[in-house]
Amino acid sequence: MSVSNSPTQLKRELGVVGATLMGLGSIVGTGVFVSIWIAAGIAGPAVILAVVIGAIVATFNGLNSAQLAANHAVSGGTYEYGYKYLTPAFGFTAGWMFLVAKTASAATAALGFAGYFLNILGWNSSWVVPVAVLAVLVMTVIVLSGIRRSNLANTVIVSVTLLSLGLFILICLPRAATTGMANLTPFFTSSPGAILHASALMFVAYTGYGRIATMGEEARSPRETIPKAMIICLLLTMLLYVVVATVGIGAVGADFLSDATGKSNAAPLEVVARSIAGSGAALVLAVGAMTAMLGVLLNLILGLSRVLLAMGRRSDAPRFLARLNREQNSPYWAVVVVGIAIALLVFLGNVKTTWSFSAFSVLIYYAITNLASLKLTASERLYPIWVGWLGLLSCLFLAFWVESAIWQVGLGLIVAGLIWHKIRRRVGERL
Repeated sequence: MSVSNSPTQLKRELGVVGATLMGLGSIVGTGVFVSIWIAAGIAGPAVILAVVIGAIVATFNGLNSAQLAANHAVSGGTYEYGYKYLTPAFGFTAGWMFLVAKTASAATAALGFAGYFLNILGWNSSWVVPVAVLAVLVMTVIVLSGIRRSNLANTVIVSVTLLSLGLFILICLPRAATTGMANLTPFFTSSPGAILHASALMFVAYTGYGRIATMGEEARSPRETIPKAMIICLLLTMLLYVVVATVGIGAVGADFLSDATGKSNAAPLEVVARSIAGSGAALVLAVGAMTAMLGVLLNLILGLSRVLLAMGRRSDAPRFLARLNREQNSPYWAVVVVGIAIALLVFLGNVKTTWSFSAFSVLIYYAITNLASLKLTASERLYPIWVGWLGLLSCLFLAFWVESAIWQVGLGLIVAGLIWHKIRRRVGERL
């Protein structure tokens, strides 16, 4: 079945700058405001090494995603690559893992935004769910308006977030310069296994770059735009994460930051900013955290709807999800269904193990990406084949360093999804 027929083909409106900002909007969110400090509680000061390891693994994955998207520039990311270069079972598993993990992550981002918003206003926490649902509604409406307005909203969100993080670095730098040596030593306070566990969590903090590949159908000159945007995005993010982690831990210590992460309704960076520079700086960081969560939510709705669009085209999901609006710039039914699914998860409340669950499922997702890249022909390949092998092995290795209960549930969901896929295909063949 062709996926390039004009009635279901999205317009190509994204350039390198827009695609890079979309990637940054997806990455610079819960990763920098929460994940680093969860990982710091596991690895101590060596979380800085975990940030680098996560970035290296993400780079291999990014390069392989880029060359796949450059050669097969349609919406759906690894879901489509699995079908084209591997088997339907691999393609379906990739799409299923993406939907499960990222829908929960989007609900968490919405609840996170609501918590920070109510904190600033001093409102009762009982309003968290209604405010989170409202945030989902607003972001869904923006995505329904098409990629141009989504791109504009994302640019504003990313700008505010980066400015707030710039302020955090500036206020922490003087104290980090005087107390950094004491807070960063001893550097290795945990086992190698703990560092690998932290690296798995940090890998998730980079995976927003996949949104660039997921929206490959909307990129101009995808063979040039997608690889450039991914590489720039990953380099900027790694630099930002390393600097934020170093000055944050250097200023107050890993223990202080991991304790702050566990406090309800408090962003770790906001707590640090308040302890160093007072409530004014804390307010700026809280606003940055809010915009970051909105950026994550916006980009997840975009990415999830594009995967549902691709699954609808192949009948792995209801066919009506493949319909586009009149302007052909938004898969409106897919966007609406994604928005409803996220809102329903918001009503169920925050899932405590979301981040670890996302780590496992996303690592499996990208393992399939790397496996698909090994099937590229010599003329299609942009990078050496060893990049694909390193990406595949590193993903599979890190996936099983999360808690055993997490990866066991993840494997169970994969099996359940494959059973559904097989039943659906058999029913389809009989019809």
